[in-house]
Amino acid sequence: MEPPVGFLATLWNFICFLPYFLGLLLLGIIKGAIFCPLICLIITIGNSAVILGLWPAHCAWTYYCIVRANKLGPILKLVLCICVLPALLLLWPLVGIAGSVIGGAAYGFLSPIFATFDAVGEGKSNTFSHCVYDGTWSTVKGSFTTVRDVRDVLFHSYFSIMDDLREKGPPDGKYYEIRLILLHKALIAGVLGVIVDVLMISLIALYKSPYMLFKGWHRLFHDLIGREGPFLETICVPFAGLAILLWPLAVGGSVLGSAAASIFLGAYAGIIAYQESSLRFGLNYIIASLSIYDEYSNDVLDMREGSCFPRPRYQRNMDDPSLAGSYATSKPGSFKNPPSRTSSLNGQMIDLSPLDMLHNLFQESLLRGETLISKGLITSKDIEEAKSAKGSTVISTGLPAHCLLQALIRSANANSQGILLADNRELTSTNRPKDTFYDWFLNPFLIMKDQIKAENLSEAEEDYLGKLVLLCGDPARLKETNIGTPPESERRQAELGALARRLQGITKSMSRYPTFRRHFEDLVKNLSEDLAKKNGGSTRNGSQPFQRSQSAFARMFSQKSFKRKTSNNASDDQESENMRDVEIA
Repeated sequence: MEPPVGFLATLWNFICFLPYFLGLLLLGIIKGAIFCPLICLIITIGNSAVILGLWPAHCAWTYYCIVRANKLGPILKLVLCICVLPALLLLWPLVGIAGSVIGGAAYGFLSPIFATFDAVGEGKSNTFSHCVYDGTWSTVKGSFTTVRDVRDVLFHSYFSIMDDLREKGPPDGKYYEIRLILLHKALIAGVLGVIVDVLMISLIALYKSPYMLFKGWHRLFHDLIGREGPFLETICVPFAGLAILLWPLAVGGSVLGSAAASIFLGAYAGIIAYQESSLRFGLNYIIASLSIYDEYSNDVLDMREGSCFPRPRYQRNMDDPSLAGSYATSKPGSFKNPPSRTSSLNGQMIDLSPLDMLHNLFQESLLRGETLISKGLITSKDIEEAKSAKGSTVISTGLPAHCLLQALIRSANANSQGILLADNRELTSTNRPKDTFYDWFLNPFLIMKDQIKAENLSEAEEDYLGKLVLLCGDPARLKETNIGTPPESERRQAELGALARRLQGITKSMSRYPTFRRHFEDLVKNLSEDLAKKNGGSTRNGSQPFQRSQSAFARMFSQKSFKRKTSNNASDDQESENMRDVEIA
């Protein structure tokens, strides 16, 4: 649908749109008001039960891992155990429960509203029933899923991270230590930094919030009248109208976010004072941090360059000190010359959230796992271990890493600039979504893709590397399985082995991401059913139920838990059911 041309046509279109938008908004608010108390209650009770139930285990296990950590020195351990851990462990239940209440209320109220507007999207029949029903039962199910994901993070991800802290040795044979003689300077600078930055940055944010509010409204109303920006497509008009109403909430959230971030920004003064062995440098940083925030907020709001605060030198190795107090960093080109809407539409980013990325990864893991089962590389023992508390690194990290390797090989063979996804979309550093998830993992994958391309692997070497990635996390399985003939060159063997270990390490880091465990349990269940079909055994309805991991307390005091490999997660519920028609050869 083309945007209207002319003032009268635009005005008439706005008049016709207004009651339609207000009706959807009213219906969404009614549904949100009905379901908000229930959703808030479910998330609050569920998360609080998980947090409080695991809190004694978290306390004991945190102290145990800190005391046994090889990379921490004795004085640092003493300071952490006496000064830091008690405050963190006492604050965690309060912060977690408060966040559950606020997050549950926001999710229960806003999710039905967004679902109501989404119900009028293109390609949906019986729009009225969708407007009434969408966002009701799905929000209830989403609340239970949220509690489940919180449980997985607090149980599996937490223990996996702490196991790494306890087991990994110090880098370069030198453990981290703290100098007590500088501790009082760091504490003074940190406390002063928090006090000053929280007060001043909050005032700066409040001072600039009216400008942000009216400038945002001006831009949104300008786009609404001219049918540009978020109002260009008809399907986006209801959401863009909702953005106008919710913009004050975004402004308020930015103010609160600035106040929260100022705590860490100010506390960093203690680190500066410790690193530079000087209280003066820590105090200089407190003043400089105000200038840094002021300049950053001016850039975001496209205000006048520079800052009214000085920027004194707070590190000995800083560049030209004459730049202190001035705007040393030139304004980025993205602020000087904002991109046109036409160019932004032509170079659209890939719409792929981290959760969608994990879901697609486990869909491919399911298909790849079925093939590996037929080849005998994944056995019933691997699946049973994945179901138990012992875990199976072959399925938890080996299978997802194997799928990622195939994507890297596919991208390298196609001479792609980025990563070729299963649907032939290309994910590059320029069109990737602006999520921290991609900041962490995309660049390492691009480097490994270039390494694979430089190696110029033969087909036999690709098959060898794939089996090595799958099994290298389990040395016993790797030793007893024929993975093919290794390369003749010892250097090439070492390079492929390092690549396999690095890919497994990245996959293990991804396994701690929220929702990974839920996807992993579904993957193990589906692979178990496929193996039963292959062996002529039980069908889906007769398959063994999924066994839950042992409790945190039993795990913590079990001798096996000290050497336990954390098993991880895989594939989504409804979509994975549609893939079960794939048969095993």
